[in-house]
Amino acid sequence: MTSATTETVGTDAGPARITWHPAHGRPRLVLAVSHGAGGGIEARDLKALAARLPEHGVTVALVEQPWRVAGKKVAPAPKTLDTGWRGLWPALAAPGLPVVAGGRSAGARVACRTATELGARAVLALSFPLHPPGKPEKSRAAELLGAGVPTLVVQGGNDPFGRPAEFPEYSGGRVQRSGARAVKGDGWAYELVEVPSADHGLAVPKRAGITQEEAVRVVTDAVVRWAGSLV
Repeated sequence: MTSATTETVGTDAGPARITWHPAHGRPRLVLAVSHGAGGGIEARDLKALAARLPEHGVTVALVEQPWRVAGKKVAPAPKTLDTGWRGLWPALAAPGLPVVAGGRSAGARVACRTATELGARAVLALSFPLHPPGKPEKSRAAELLGAGVPTLVVQGGNDPFGRPAEFPEYSGGRVQRSGARAVKGDGWAYELVEVPSADHGLAVPKRAGITQEEAVRVVTDAVVRWAGSLV
């Protein structure tokens, strides 16, 4: 097993950081995932993916945006986040493998907005913020639907930024036994997996019918299965 390594990358938004968790054996993909606007790469879902995906031939790159590296507490405007992500891309693509662009919350929005431009193989959107809490009329669905590549959304059942039932449907979609909803349209496709009872941080209350460990397993199982379908 290869230990994690850290790389600092200069971008037009300032220095960013990548923590590499190499695939065990022959790598097939790079999964690059960044944090949200209110946290870092210590988020439970990001840590779990970095721990599990390498055993399935996926190198995981946990990305810290420049504002986070600089120690700031408030994320900058979306345009600046996109600039930082673009500046990181050559380093993420350097291993010569297909790169899945991903992130949680604000990081998921960045991945969707830039996927086609940067040549991402697919997008992983963890806790996609479909709208601000209590303001469903301010939908960000266009960013998700405009990703232009296969996309997996992993969403908490009680996420105030968008519950699974609020996500846009397509008449050709279908409900699968796994609980995933596959939605397709012209030039884009996404699959949605629900984490029962989970909030925006994919945390579940003690009274839920699922433990926190089981909730995290829903996330990692879904990503392992989906990543396997990309190669």
